Amino acid sequence: MNKKRILLKIGSNTLTKETNQISRGKIEDIGRQIEALKDEYEFIIVSSGAIAAAKQFVKLEHHGEELNVKQALASIGQPHLMRIFQENFRELGLFTSQCLLSYSDFENTDAKANIKNTINVLVANNFIPIINENDTVATDEIQFGDNDKLAALTAALLKVDLLMIATNTYGIYTKESFKNGTPETISTVLGTQDLSNEISASKSSHGTGGMQSKIEAAAIAQKAGIETWIVNGLKDNFISDAIMDISKHTKIK
Repeated sequence: MNKKRILLKIGSNTLTKETNQISRGKIEDIGRQIEALKDEYEFIIVSSGAIAAAKQFVKLEHHGEELNVKQALASIGQPHLMRIFQENFRELGLFTSQCLLSYSDFENTDAKANIKNTINVLVANNFIPIINENDTVATDEIQFGDNDKLAALTAALLKVDLLMIATNTYGIYTKESFKNGTPETISTVLGTQDLSNEISASKSSHGTGGMQSKIEAAAIAQKAGIETWIVNGLKDNFISDAIMDISKHTKIK
């Protein structure tokens, strides 16, 4: 049976549950859902959270630009983040692998082919690739996108069936309802042209993207013929509930 392929992008706020440390409970929740859905779906994960993971263990002295300090924190935190994924997923019978990518990889024909081939082999052998930006050599996502764009480029390269972006809201709200304090989710929209008018420029507490970078990611996915769902990753069972259409989320077709 051909399984549907989902690229799941998990932001820092989801992984920390909006606290100052990575939530093992949230990672277990994600793993439990993937295990329950594995007969019908195969998952590739793009995960932020390396800097948040490092901040649990160290406080670096500022011997350099803030961006360089963040790169150093990412370098320290990435192994911790992978260990938490590996430990929690292994208890559920799931196997993980690490893939570190940068934007230059997507501009190189050989690198793109290597990424695609490697990830396809991993998935075929029931390993879940966990992708992050290679922050020690690239800074795009630290500065701009919290892995949203990286997720979209990877989704397009791998021709996935669905890009699911987990954030800390029930999708995209109408601007008017958000201003009135009664947020209403835009449930389905064709394309991204009108969405930018509905969002604010604010960023989340740990993330760097905000909703604008998610809309830009959805536009990349749409060009590749891929639907994007923006879901509330803070809620338990957010993947399953979105698939069963029993949660509020935004579908960008």
